[in-house]
Amino acid sequence: MYRVLIVDDEKIERTGIRFLLKQIPEEFEIEEAVNGKEALSWLEENEADILMTDVKMPFMNGIELLEHVSKRYPKLKTMVFSGYGEFEYARQAMRFGVAEYILKPVDPAEFKNAMAKILNSLEGRKKEESRKKKSSSFFKEYVLNAVLNGADIAELEKKATGYFSMDFLDRYKRMMLVELNADFFGSVDSAKLKEKIYQSGAAYDYLNLGPQQSVLFFWSEYKDWKELAGKVQEAIQEKCADDVKCYVAVSSGISDRNQIALRYQELELLMENRFYELDSRVYMAENEAENAADVQLDDDTLVKQIKQDIRIKDILSLREHCDRLFHNFSQNVGFSQVYVKFMFTSILKLLYEAIPEKTEKELNAEMEKLYRTADLSGIREIIEKNVSLLEQNAEKDAGSAHREVETVKRYIYSHYDEELSIERLAEQVYLAPSYLSTIFKKETGQNLSKFIKACRMEKAREMLESTHEKIVQISEKVGYSNVSYFCQSFREYFGVSPQKYRDQGENYEDE
Repeated sequence: MYRVLIVDDEKIERTGIRFLLKQIPEEFEIEEAVNGKEALSWLEENEADILMTDVKMPFMNGIELLEHVSKRYPKLKTMVFSGYGEFEYARQAMRFGVAEYILKPVDPAEFKNAMAKILNSLEGRKKEESRKKKSSSFFKEYVLNAVLNGADIAELEKKATGYFSMDFLDRYKRMMLVELNADFFGSVDSAKLKEKIYQSGAAYDYLNLGPQQSVLFFWSEYKDWKELAGKVQEAIQEKCADDVKCYVAVSSGISDRNQIALRYQELELLMENRFYELDSRVYMAENEAENAADVQLDDDTLVKQIKQDIRIKDILSLREHCDRLFHNFSQNVGFSQVYVKFMFTSILKLLYEAIPEKTEKELNAEMEKLYRTADLSGIREIIEKNVSLLEQNAEKDAGSAHREVETVKRYIYSHYDEELSIERLAEQVYLAPSYLSTIFKKETGQNLSKFIKACRMEKAREMLESTHEKIVQISEKVGYSNVSYFCQSFREYFGVSPQKYRDQGENYEDE
């Protein structure tokens, strides 16, 4: 459809031109103006393909209008209507690029022929622009692909001189790498997808790298890049099957065209988060500021703890330490996938060694499965499954747990006047503190700290009933060096202070 602006101070003339346009097998959007001044004002706010104007009009005539139009809108096709006495004016109009001029009264056949010439010219220009745009698009894609693959930009520009401009590279401010875990970009309507992403609020150029990858080159900075990445991900995810996952990596800023290749390398490293991350699928360059040395040190400590947990079958502590190790790897991309897999296969080996029923053949199969995993969540699933097997094996040895709990209880009965930390008690039975807490609660129905307090309070009650020792002495004998704290604990346990309990004696106990 073409837009036509008819300019004439006579309504009947404008109506006549409208009628003639309707006789042509082409669809037009028709606008009107009553003089050159009004037409120029309209053109400042709108676009038109064809301008049809009379010569003589008030305020601004057709010649003056054409002079302005030729300077401001050189692509606009123009047609002039003129009476016989104004023929010289029409000839002057030719200086301003008028395509056709027709004498009044307008002959329909002449008008039709003139319009055919203008429409042919417009169609030819449209095809040429489309060809140039397509060539430019191909050239742009070629350049972007070459730049991302490390080609020298200066050399590319030398080859392009006289054909295409590479100035488009200077408008890029940031890049996004979009990647899916299944073929996608070759099977969707890319035009509709691009339009959907455009609606997210930022202009960009698009480069398809393959069925599962594409890069977006954004023209301007955006207030919240993580939010924009989320919108891009959402737009793509809407068109994906439920089991297809979309990941988006956002580069740091681009201030120079020579940084584009470096930012792409940055994006590829960020996309490694597909392996490490457990929840988020949007990866920001700004999130790489983790202190890798600190994380590495913590990992070494955790691995040692995990080995100890497996040796003594401290399942609670094992799960906690494994969770922390997975969290560390999910937050830091400074390690290769091979390193991470090697670390977890060593943990897997220890788990199998701690379960007598497991064979070397089963271990090898499980290790092979771990090395084939595509992401950290797959490794986590394998490790957690085998931790559960270790837990089941530990539960079979319930008699051993019962003996260890009884040993601890006897130790508490004999040493209630001493410092009784959970670490000290665990040392007596060669268990990890957290594992001892777990099995003690299973056996007795209460945790260790409560059991120790109950034991001390009962001993204090016996002393209050059977001796005349001072409260402070009783406090020390049941393991409380601070008498105030002892009195507070006693009141919390029995609902009355030690002194009041002694004064009331058996009567209080009966009540």
